[in-house]
Amino acid sequence: MTSPGASPHNCMPNIAAMWLDVGRFVLEVARAVVISSDLSRDSNLFVPDSRRAWARLAVAVLIGSLGSVGMWSVVVALPVVQADFGATRGTASLAFTLVMLGFGSGGVLTGRITDRYGIVIAIGLGIGILGLGYIGAGMSTSIWQYILVHFLIGLSSSATFGPLMAEASHWFDRYRGLAVAIAASGNYIGGTIWPPLVNYGIEQIGWRNTHIAVGIFTAVAMTLALIALRMLMGAGTQRDHVNAPPPKVDLRISTNALTTILSLAAIACCVAMSMPQVHIVAYCGDLGYGVARGAEMLSLMLGFGIISRIGSGFLADKIGGIRTLLIGSFAQGSALLFYLFFDSLTSLYVISAMFGLFQGGIVPSYAIIVRESMPAREAATRVGIVIMASVFGMSGGGWISGVIFDATGSYAAAFLNGVVWNAVNIVIVMALLLRARSRSRLAMA
Repeated sequence: MTSPGASPHNCMPNIAAMWLDVGRFVLEVARAVVISSDLSRDSNLFVPDSRRAWARLAVAVLIGSLGSVGMWSVVVALPVVQADFGATRGTASLAFTLVMLGFGSGGVLTGRITDRYGIVIAIGLGIGILGLGYIGAGMSTSIWQYILVHFLIGLSSSATFGPLMAEASHWFDRYRGLAVAIAASGNYIGGTIWPPLVNYGIEQIGWRNTHIAVGIFTAVAMTLALIALRMLMGAGTQRDHVNAPPPKVDLRISTNALTTILSLAAIACCVAMSMPQVHIVAYCGDLGYGVARGAEMLSLMLGFGIISRIGSGFLADKIGGIRTLLIGSFAQGSALLFYLFFDSLTSLYVISAMFGLFQGGIVPSYAIIVRESMPAREAATRVGIVIMASVFGMSGGGWISGVIFDATGSYAAAFLNGVVWNAVNIVIVMALLLRARSRSRLAMA
């Protein structure tokens, strides 16, 4: 309580909510919301965490969902394309490897374009390449043409993931972790929707016509969504990186060194992550359950991954990105172990749901760590570099798992390989966390 003569405006902010005039407070908040959401088209003011920021985020998730098709269609088409061209499992898996290599290298390129010219230009370039890439895949006359064109598909999809996460981090202050996680969820929403659609298309019209149809549809739909995003962003100028909030975490590691460490951790966790995501469809086919059941498990896995990603955003806003990453890594390793011991149809559905629920927040955590510990002006580029490393892990892990299968005739060794790489990730993240704790103690001393 205040003294009788005290001014009603002189108080500590953290206890203001105990005595403020609720009615007056509600009116002030209402006026602020109206002002922030009804900015004129010519206004240069943009309010973080406003209705306009959430509207931008919603459109960004739609674009991410559409643009992520390249990562998931290749997984569903893998056994069909392999049979059509008479290729080995390892050779056919190279299409996914090329998708991920293109996605990774494109993340750095589109990140730099985003930092310099804006996200609209970066996505606009990707749309045209994505459409042409899918049409080219559908018209491939050899397995190697099909594999190589998937590099372009991955390259074009890259702007709809890492750069979008970095861009969303500039639209929010209070809910930055949640916003980054939601932006990253577009990738998993696409993973939930695209596999059954692509599988249905392959069954009805063949894999070639399905690829061509996907290319045309995504080009049109993403163009319309990008126009909507451009209209929303036209109401305010791009936020100045100089005025962005400073990093919250000081690990006393150079930016380049921390980027390298995060990249190594991302490679390790994504080698482990790639085994179920890349091979679950083929694995179910080999077990006699059919590729359709595998596609359903992949959708289930990624559907629960959406919940995990959003939950990780809430968690990161409370405990930070490093701790959130460590929790996700431990959980992912636990789920991988279950694949080693259970292979009945019901158990695979359950484990796939668990795997999605456990690992969905891992990759967004890297973007959150970048924004917590690195300058905002480099966000999109640095996130792109770490995402590129994670993509190398996914692509290399998918290929290695295929090679292990060809050598052993079983996926058991491939799952064990994933467990080992997951342990490497845990060691790296724990080292970062222990270093952060030691620095905080030194600062308090």
